[in-house]
Amino acid sequence: MAAILDTLRGGAWVTRERARLVGFALLAASVLGLAFILATANGLNDRLGQPLGTDFSNIYAAGTYVLEGEASKPFDPAAQWARERVIFGAATPLYGWHYPPFFLGLAALLASMPYLVALLVWQGVTLILYLLAIRSILSSPSPLQGEAKQDRLWLPLALAYPAVFINIGHGHNGFLTAALFTAALLTLDKRPVLSGVLIGCLAYKPQFGLLIPLVLIATGRWRVFIAAAITVAAMAVAVTLAFGVDVWRAFIASGEFTRTVVLEQGSTGWHKIQTLFSWARMWGASIPVAYAVQAIATLGVAVGIVALWRSRAPFALKAAALLIGSLLATPYSLDYDMMLIAPAIAFLAADAFQRGAPPWQKTLLAALWLTPLIARSVAQATHIPIGAPVMLLSFTWLLHYAMHTNDRIKAARFAGEAP
Repeated sequence: MAAILDTLRGGAWVTRERARLVGFALLAASVLGLAFILATANGLNDRLGQPLGTDFSNIYAAGTYVLEGEASKPFDPAAQWARERVIFGAATPLYGWHYPPFFLGLAALLASMPYLVALLVWQGVTLILYLLAIRSILSSPSPLQGEAKQDRLWLPLALAYPAVFINIGHGHNGFLTAALFTAALLTLDKRPVLSGVLIGCLAYKPQFGLLIPLVLIATGRWRVFIAAAITVAAMAVAVTLAFGVDVWRAFIASGEFTRTVVLEQGSTGWHKIQTLFSWARMWGASIPVAYAVQAIATLGVAVGIVALWRSRAPFALKAAALLIGSLLATPYSLDYDMMLIAPAIAFLAADAFQRGAPPWQKTLLAALWLTPLIARSVAQATHIPIGAPVMLLSFTWLLHYAMHTNDRIKAARFAGEAP
C-alpha cells in the first residue's frame, strides 16, 4: 500500500505516452459512439426514441415559441412538453426549459434553422470556442511558452476529455460556458471591460456565477464588476423590450418547478447531478439536511476562494480553483457541466510547465480528466458518487498547494530574491 501511495503521490505513472494512448483511445471510442448514434437514428430521434442531442430539444422547442411571439411559453412545463412532442413525437419525455430569458434570443436564432442543422451549428461553433480557449491558456506568456506551444498533444486530450462526448450527446452548452469563463479569466487584468462583458454573458447559467462577484469585490476589480453589472442590466432591458415584462413573471414562476421537481426531487437522476447536494440526497438525506450540507460547502469554498485570490499565489492556481470551486458552490450541475474542469486542468498544466509539478498534481489532474467518464455510471450502479468527491479533494489540495506557494513567494520577496 505504501508503494502505491508513493507512486500516486509522485505521479510518475502519468506519462506522456500513457496520456497519448488513453486520449486517442477515448477519442476513437467517442467518434465511433457518435457514428453509431447517427447510423441508428430514425429521423430526428435516436434508436431509443429520444431526440438527437437530447437536451438541445428544449432549446429548439423554446426557440420556436419565441419565433411565434410567445416567449413566455417555454417556462410552462406543460406547454414546453407539448411543443417537444409535436416536433419529436408523442413518446418524447419532457426536457424542461430552466434558463433565464437571456437565452431566448439565441434559442430563436437556432430554431430558425432545420433541427439537425441547428444542432450541428450549435455544437460545432461552441466546440471551436472551447478549443480556442484551451489553446489560449496553454499559450499564455510564460518562461516555457515555446515548449507549451510545440507540444500538440493538448488538442487530442482536449477533444478526448470525456465530458466533451457527454456534452455532444446531450447537445448541451458546456462548451460555451467553458469558453466564456476561460476568456473572462484570461482578459481579467489586461482587458477588464471585455472580461466584465464576458462574465455578464455567463448570466445565462447563473448557478455558476456565485463566486465570481466575491472574487471581483475581494480583489478590487471594480471595472470588471461594473462592466459585468452593466452587461447583465443591458441584456435584461433588451429582453424586456423584445419579449415584454411577462417573460420575467413566467421565469420567476417556473422557479418553483425547477427547484422542487428537478433539484429537490432529483427527477434528472441523482447519478447525473455532480454536487454535494445530490450526494447527500443520494444517500438518503432530507431536503433540509442536503441544503445544509451544500450551504456549508459553499461557504467554505467561498472563504477559500477569497483568501486565495487575495494572496500572491500564481494566477493559474487562482483560475483553476475558481473554475472547480464554481462547480462545488452550486447544488445543481450535471456531468456535462464538468466541461469547466477542462480549462482548470489546462491552467494547472500551464503552471506545471512553468514551475514544475508538485507531489500529487499529476495524479489529481489525471483523476479530474477521467472523472466524467465514470461519474454517472458508477453512481447509478453503486450509489457511490465520484464527481463531487474528486472535485472537493482536488479543490482542497489546490488551496493547500497555492497557499504554500504563496508563503514561498512572500519569503522570497522578503529575502530580496526572485519569486
